[in-house]
Order: sequence, then structure tokens, then C-alpha cells
Amino acid sequence: MPNDRLRSSARKSVSSAVAAAFAVSLTATLVTVAPAHAAPIDPSAAPDIDQVRAKVERLFHQAEAANELVNSARIRIRRTNATLGALRADLTRQSAEVERLRSAVAGSLVEQYQGQSISTAGQVALSGDPSSFIDGLSAMSAYNSQRGEVMSQYTVALDRLKLREKAVTEEAAALAKTKKKLAANKSVIDEKAAAAKAQLDGLEAKQREAILAGDYSGGIPDVNATGRAATAIKYALAQVGKPYVWGAAGPSSFDCSGLMMAAWGAAGVGLPHSSRAQAGYGTPVSQSELRPGDLVFYYSPISHVGMYIGSGLIVNAENPSVGVKITGLNSMPYAGAVHLG
Repeated sequence: MPNDRLRSSARKSVSSAVAAAFAVSLTATLVTVAPAHAAPIDPSAAPDIDQVRAKVERLFHQAEAANELVNSARIRIRRTNATLGALRADLTRQSAEVERLRSAVAGSLVEQYQGQSISTAGQVALSGDPSSFIDGLSAMSAYNSQRGEVMSQYTVALDRLKLREKAVTEEAAALAKTKKKLAANKSVIDEKAAAAKAQLDGLEAKQREAILAGDYSGGIPDVNATGRAATAIKYALAQVGKPYVWGAAGPSSFDCSGLMMAAWGAAGVGLPHSSRAQAGYGTPVSQSELRPGDLVFYYSPISHVGMYIGSGLIVNAENPSVGVKITGLNSMPYAGAVHLG
């Protein structure tokens, strides 16, 4: 019995010691962790300039990507309108041809049934609906091979008319869809551009200048180029300092693809008003093969374009906060380049 009491007392002592050790350990852990959660946040702390810069650049890029989609949509709308106009003109011609053949067949029927009861023939001849007219002809057996040839021509003409009507309907639907996308992307431009402006407006003047300064602070460089490239470069550099305006192509303001279109237009080279479309012009070149005047593209999918001017620099219409400016070749995610000659 004494031994049992001793063992019970020993177990209680060990349990107490373990409990005490665990309590000390837990207290130490809490003392260590608590200050990290309790660290006060200073509401007056200056914003992290790098974070703000990254956010502003992201918002402007999202706005410009939407703007370039708008530019591409406008190109598609012009093409679709032209196609639609041609289809409608063709439809009008085909409608006239169908009516001419219908009149010929109807006249033939009236002539054949002259002086007879023309109830059936008359109903067919006077039918104003092309499909009803041809159904009526098919039901009649009183016409000769010559009239059958006219009937065959009419059937072919009517089929062509239906195909043209379908093409016009489909093209008009495509046009409406493109216009809807254009409107949606315009809303994105307004939203993202306003958010970027709000970020910049919330900064002090020096902070804002630090973000907008970019990676080039020199003047307009002398560029060694000849031919049409020299003309395009001269035009583009003359626009430095002018404002960036969504969808603009000069002479007082530009967006990125609008500046390239105007600059190379001055050199006699026609480009579409879309950075993605411009990437399909000229000859693709690697970064190591760049020559002054080459178009340089950025982001994936492509949504920005500038002009290489040598010495690792481009001139471009950058965004609404800085306008047309000179910046480093790799200041944005590089996507490729083309040489226009």
C-alpha cells in the first residue's frame, strides 16, 4: 500500500510538471505571435510607388487593349458595310432578273391560253409570289420545251436570289454583332482609364512625376535613316509631346496605332488603324535585326505598337497620362517587330 501511494504521488507530480511546461510553452508562443497580429496600420503612410505604378500601367494597358479591339472592330465594320452594299446591289440585280423571267413565263402562258379559259394559267401568271408562281407552273403540263427552258432559267434565277437574300441577312447579323462588341469595349476603355486617372490623382505631385517619368529623359535624338523610313521617323518624332486620345490618328492627337498609321502614311505606306492588324504588314524581324522605322509590338495578344528609332529606343503614343513620347525598347512586354522598307 505505501508503494501504491508513492507511485500515485509520483504520477501526480509528473502530470503537474508536464502541465506547467505546456503552459509555459503556450504562453511563450502567444507572446511571440500576438505582436505580429497586433501591429498597428498607419493610415497616413505613403503609398508604395512601385505598386501604384504597376496598377496604373495595368489599368492603362487594359484600356488600350480594349481601344485596339475598338479600332479592329471599326475596320471590320467598314469592310462589312462594303460587303453588305455589294450584296444588296447584287440582290437588287438578281431580283430584277427573277421578275424579268417571271414576266416572260407569265406572258408565254397567257399567249398559249389565249381565247381559252385561263383560270389556272391566269392564276399562275398573276401570282406575285415567286415561290407560288413556280409551284403553279410545276402543276401545269401545258407548256412546250421552249417554255420549259424559260421555266428552268427562272428556277435557277430564283435559287440565286434566295442565296443572295441569305448572304445579306448573315452579313447584316455579323455587322450588328461587331457593333455590339465595339460598344462593350468602349465601356471598358472608359472604366479602366478612369480608374487609372483616379490612382494618379490620389498621389502627390512628386509621386505622380516619378511614375510618369519613364525610362528616358533625353531630348529628340538624331536618327540615322534613309528613304521612306526617314520620312516616317521624322513625322513620328515631330509628334512627341502631343496628347494620347483613344481612336485618334492625328494631326493633333494619337493613339498608338494611329500614330504609326499617320507616320508611315506620310511616307506613302498605307496601314490599318489597329496594332494587331499592323503586325501582319511588312517582313517580321527579330529584335537583333531591328532598324530605325521598324514597327515594334507589345503584349500578348498584341495591343500596343511603337516605332524603333535606334539606340534601344522607340517613339510611341503611350497612354493618356504621358501622350506621345520616347521610351526604352523593352519598357513593355516585347512581342515582335516588322520591317516596312
